[in-house]
Amino acid sequence: MVEVSKEGKFLHNLSPGKVFGELAILYNCKRTATIKDRLPFDDLAATDCRLWAIERQCFQTIMMRTGLIRQAEYTAFLKSVPTFKSLPEHTIIKIADSLDEIHYRQGDYIIRQGGRGDTFFIICKGQVRVTMKQAGSNEEKFIRNLFKGDFFGEKALQGEDVRTANIIADGKEGVRCLVIDRDTFNQLISSLPDIKTRYVDENANRRKVLPEFANLKLGDLRVLTTLGVGGFGRVELVQIANDPSRSFALKQMKKAQVLIVETRQQQHIMSEKEIMEECDCDFIVKLYRTFKDNKYLYMLMGCCLGGELWTILRDRGNFDDATTRFYTGCVILAFEYLHGRGIIYRDLKPENLLLDTKGYVKLVDFGFAKKLQMGRKTWTFCGTPEYVAPEVILNKGHDISADYWSLGVLMFELLTGTPPFTGPDPMRTYNIILKGIDAIEFPRNITRNATALIKKLCRENPSERLGYQKGGIKDIQKHKWFDGFNWEGVLNRSLNPPIVPQVRSVTDTTNFDPYPPDTDGPPPDDLSGWDIDF
Repeated sequence: MVEVSKEGKFLHNLSPGKVFGELAILYNCKRTATIKDRLPFDDLAATDCRLWAIERQCFQTIMMRTGLIRQAEYTAFLKSVPTFKSLPEHTIIKIADSLDEIHYRQGDYIIRQGGRGDTFFIICKGQVRVTMKQAGSNEEKFIRNLFKGDFFGEKALQGEDVRTANIIADGKEGVRCLVIDRDTFNQLISSLPDIKTRYVDENANRRKVLPEFANLKLGDLRVLTTLGVGGFGRVELVQIANDPSRSFALKQMKKAQVLIVETRQQQHIMSEKEIMEECDCDFIVKLYRTFKDNKYLYMLMGCCLGGELWTILRDRGNFDDATTRFYTGCVILAFEYLHGRGIIYRDLKPENLLLDTKGYVKLVDFGFAKKLQMGRKTWTFCGTPEYVAPEVILNKGHDISADYWSLGVLMFELLTGTPPFTGPDPMRTYNIILKGIDAIEFPRNITRNATALIKKLCRENPSERLGYQKGGIKDIQKHKWFDGFNWEGVLNRSLNPPIVPQVRSVTDTTNFDPYPPDTDGPPPDDLSGWDIDF
């Protein structure tokens, strides 16, 4: 038994079978309590405390390996099926991710002759026997056995759903089958061309530094005030010397502090730079130039003086349908641009949506963004607790579908003022997320169509989320909640935004909360060279 205390105050005891420190296997975090061996009382003898422990890297490696093995096994099964073998690799992977596993006991009828069904089966463990009734007889004639890797019910996916034979689980240990129904199959199969061929143009892969910034030096920038503060530094409003007509945001990160945290954070920063260099979209903040010295890394970006959407939401309490629809539409167009290039964002929240002077929102902070090959996944745990998708929490691997989950969470928060999944600490928030969107009570001010869209975006199975299926992100744009929405007007920025911020000049920061000056002093030099390519 161990004792749990916080700041010297006893909280409770943990008995055998209890666990602690589970948040640490997800990501690097500070301990919130002290755990120590419980002292003996009265006639209780002191006993040694024996623990089972697992390190985060080991846990994540096991989960990733398990997920990759499962995906490889399922895709291998599917490639042996005539219906699937000619499909693109990424489509087969999507179908593999959609397969459910069902167990049948010996003697169970999996399929009955003459019945109607819409489900396709692959045997992954055990065997079945196939029987058939002859016309005018109730006697079942044995046809053959099917074993691991064999499949049946393929015609049900094509609409021919009258079963022509009985399929019966055989063997004492029963049978495990991978199954997919016709509706799920049809949602995933598309004759549309690969999403990459629709959106990517060859010249967009690495945007060169604009000529006007090519010779710009760090010393040419004049810091005016602080726009925001983060874990590794600050974002400052700056102007170029002798150019009072415009201003920029300069993100500066302490190199030594990044180095201390963990190697993965260094990778995030390098990825952020590379992705932002590639992006040229009206709904994503522009990166103009990067700098570095012995103490800091710097990113010179466009500034959005309308402030954070979160600040406006906080002051107003919540937004109506029309306002939420506009901001959600802007995010969807940003996602369309990113996902078409194989980039997942992974950090959607009102704090990362800034308003420009017209009132349009732009995505900022690409520290968690990552580029993925089509059909591949990533296992890095990242994101804001209230917005994290279930598959991220469960370490099952995730892709762009995690962004659609967070889009549903954003809609809910904009409409109500708070996210649907929220608890007193991150672990309890994650437990609420794992219970699913159907366990959440929707306030009356959320319309029926908005509720339907949120629930379609926040499906537990990533492959069932709207936006991830054969119609892609266009399926979200076609949803009833967006009926009559002027997508073209948003795209060409001719639609009047619902909120136009008051910005008096290029140095007006009144739409941002004030931040105290940095009193920590300059950080130590970092000459390790991890940032050589920044």
